[in-house]
Formats: sequence, structure tokens, C-alpha cells
Amino acid sequence: MGVWYAIGSIIFGLLVGVSVYLISRKIFHSNSQMIIEQAKAKAKAIEYEAQNILQNHHIQMKEEQMRLKQEYEQECATLHKDYESRLAKLDKEESNRYAQLNHQKQEVEKEKQEITELKVRLLRSQGEQDKLKQEYQHIKKEMLNVLSKYAQMTREEATNILLSHLEEELIDEKALLIRQYEKQAYEEAKKKANFVLAQATTRYAGDFATERLVNVINLPNDELKGRIIGKEGRNIKTLETISGVDVIVDDTPGSIILSSFNLYRRAIATKTIEKLVEDGRIQPSRIEEVYERVKDEMDEQMRQDGENIVLDMELGYMHPELKFLLGKMRYRASFGQNALGHSIEVANLAAIIAGELGGDEKLARRAGILHDIGKALTQELGGSHVDLGVEVCTCYKEHPVVINAIKAHHGYEEIQSIECAAVCAADTLSAARPGARREALENFLKRMQDIERIAMDKIGVKQAYAINAGREVRVIVRADLVSDGQSVILARKIAKEIESTLQYPGEIKVSVIRETRAVEFAR
Repeated sequence: MGVWYAIGSIIFGLLVGVSVYLISRKIFHSNSQMIIEQAKAKAKAIEYEAQNILQNHHIQMKEEQMRLKQEYEQECATLHKDYESRLAKLDKEESNRYAQLNHQKQEVEKEKQEITELKVRLLRSQGEQDKLKQEYQHIKKEMLNVLSKYAQMTREEATNILLSHLEEELIDEKALLIRQYEKQAYEEAKKKANFVLAQATTRYAGDFATERLVNVINLPNDELKGRIIGKEGRNIKTLETISGVDVIVDDTPGSIILSSFNLYRRAIATKTIEKLVEDGRIQPSRIEEVYERVKDEMDEQMRQDGENIVLDMELGYMHPELKFLLGKMRYRASFGQNALGHSIEVANLAAIIAGELGGDEKLARRAGILHDIGKALTQELGGSHVDLGVEVCTCYKEHPVVINAIKAHHGYEEIQSIECAAVCAADTLSAARPGARREALENFLKRMQDIERIAMDKIGVKQAYAINAGREVRVIVRADLVSDGQSVILARKIAKEIESTLQYPGEIKVSVIRETRAVEFAR
């Protein structure tokens, strides 16, 4: 019984183990199938996602290709358009050049024809000259024979007499021809000069400014006069000491006067007082502080003014110190005429004149604006503004034409270029016209008297009158002492003496008048 129970237990255990094994294997197999199915599903999902990514990438590639293609086509169209425009421009330039060459060819052909005609004329005149020489030799031989036969002279004596008469005739003819050609050349040159000056003056109508020796400052009320004077005159003494300007406070209501020959110092003092009046605090220490600040502002303003002038006139590069000196010329006057205004006017006129004469307009404008640059330094350094201008422009390596213009416009050097000649002419136009400059009355009267005295000192002069503001002197001579030929010589002597002894802007015309009168009465 016990044995069977044990055998049954073993068999039951075996059956239970086999059942457990079978059940566990089935469960494992079902789990494996599930994992495999999940892996397959995930793989399909990944494959689908990869296809979507690949498809999106293809779409992006196609869009990028289309964009690049459009850019390429646009760039090709732009290049083609540029090529067409350049080709049209080249064709136009080529046609212009061809037309110009045809014009030059026609000119050359015309000159050749004129030269040929001139050669024909020369050959004809040469033949006529040979014929005249032969006739002259024949007549000369006959005259020598006649002189030798009837005057009992040797052949050498007769030859000398004939040659002396011939020499006198040739001298008269030569003088006549020279006078005719000189008159013709003078008239043509005068016409051309008048045309160029007319073109320059009509195409440029600039303002000109004359400078005074005083500035008037308007005050809000008369109480400020006392504050400007200060206690025991301390404020006004401080102003006059640091600025070098005379401050005149008189009974004129609502204003004070600043007097100085130096425009720069007068301008600084004017701005200083205006700022003090606006601020209200007027005392010695405050005056000095405001004066220094205004002085710095003026220096900066002068640099900016010079920079603006160079840019407005399109002068290209210029050394900063030269620009500063240009701005400084605003506060410099010569004969009452503002130096900067004069220089700008000369620059514009010189450019127009140089353009009419075939010169370089930009270089002429540069030489004109710098021709008086030395005047910005004369008050500080003294000496001639020509020497100072030459020195500073040479230091900053300006063009030789500019140096020549600085020297030549006052006769220190001969004119060496069209641009320099244009500057000299423009300088005379700007300085010598009526109203441009003002001189002291005493200097003006003394110059007029000196002109008349030079003319009256000459022998045969009856009377002399300086007219037209000293730009012309009319000299009346005695007809019994001075001949027509001597009148020409007398006019030249008077002009030369005026040039060597007097200083004046422009030119002075000398007119010598010789008159003969015959008077008789019928009774």
C-alpha cells in the first residue's frame, strides 16, 4: 500500500512537471510571437517614417533646384542686360569717335588744301619777286650807267648813293608794315580778351563783401552797459586786455561798439559779449572762461568752413592746415574787401576764363582759391603775403601752377601757364572794379596828385588831369613843342614811370592829346 502510494505520487509529480513544462513553453512561444509582431510593426513604422523623410528631402531638393535655377536665370538676364548696355555704350562711343575722326580728317584735308593753295600763291609770288628782282637789277644798272656818265662818278660812289636811298625807303615800308601788323594783332587780341572776360563775368555773378572796422552789439536794455563796464571798470578792462579790442560804451541807446582792425579778434570779442549778455553772469573770471571757450569754437568753426569750401568747390584733397587757413581768411580783409570772398570770386572767375582758353578749370579754381592764402598769416607773422603763401604751399606740396599763380599775380614771377594767366586776370577783375575795395581818402587823393605830378614834370606838357577814379590820366601837350611821334614816346614814358613809382590795382590808361588850332577873323 505504501509502495503504490509512492509510485502514484511520483507519477503525479511527473505529470504535474510535464504539464508545467508544456504550459510554460506555450506561454514563452506566445510571448515570442508577440515580440516578433511588435518588432515587425515598429520596423514598418520606421520604414514609413524613413520614406516620409526621404520624400520630404526630395521635395526640398526640388525646391532648392528650382530656386537656384531661377537665381541663375535672373543673373544671366542681368548679365545679358549689362552686356547689351555696355555694347550699346561702346557702339555709341565708337560712332562718336568715328565722327570725331571724320571731322578731324576733314579739318586735315581742309588744311592740306589751304597749304596747297598757299604753296601755289608762294610760287606765284616767288615768280613775281624774281621778275621784280630782274627789273630792279636792270633799272639799277641803267641808273648806275647814267650816274657814271652824267655825274662823272665812279661805279662804287653811284652804288653807295643808290643803296642809301633804297635803305631809307625800306625802313619806311618796314615801319609801316610793323605798325599795321601790330595794330591788327592788338585788335584781334583785344576782341578775344573782351569776349573771354564777358563770358566770365556774365556766367559768374558773385557777391562781394566790404569789411568795416567796427561791430555794433545790440543790448536788451541799457542796464547791461553798467554790468559790462563793471565795478571800477574791471569787466571792460578785462575784455579789452584779453581780446585786444576797443569796447566803446557811449550814449547810444541799446548798443555798444567794438573797434579793431583785426576781424578775427573783433569776431571773438563780439561772440564773447553776446554769450555773456545771454548768460547774465558778467565778471572777470567768467569773461576769461567764456573767451577761451569761444576762441576754441571759432578755431573749430574755421576748420569746418575750410572743409566746406573745399567740398563745395570740388577741389579734391587738400592738406588740413591749408583748409584751416582758408577758413581763417574769412576774418581777413584787404583794402576793405573780405579776403575769403575775394578768393572765392577769383577761383570761380579763373575757372571760367581757363575753360574758355582751353585750360584746366579745376586747377585754375584751386590756384584761385589759394592765390592769397598768405594773407591768413600776415597779421601773426608779418611780411609779404606772397612769400608766406609760397612757403606754406610749397611745404604742403601744392601744384607748381598754384605756386606760380601766387608769385605772378603780384609780378614776382612771369606767367607760365593758362591757368596762372586766368588767375591773374580774375584777381584784377575782382579787385579793381568800382565798389569792390575802399581806400582811405588821403591815400586816394595822394595817388591822384602823384599821377598828375608825374605827367606835369615832362617837357612840353600843358596840363594833366587824373580822371575815372585814378584809372586814366589825360595829358594835354603843346603842339609847337611836341610832335605826333614824340607824343607816342611821351605816353610810354609817363606809363613806365607810373608803373615804377606808384602802387595801384588794375591798370592806368595814359592818353596824350596834341591839338593844333588856327584862328582867323573875317571883318
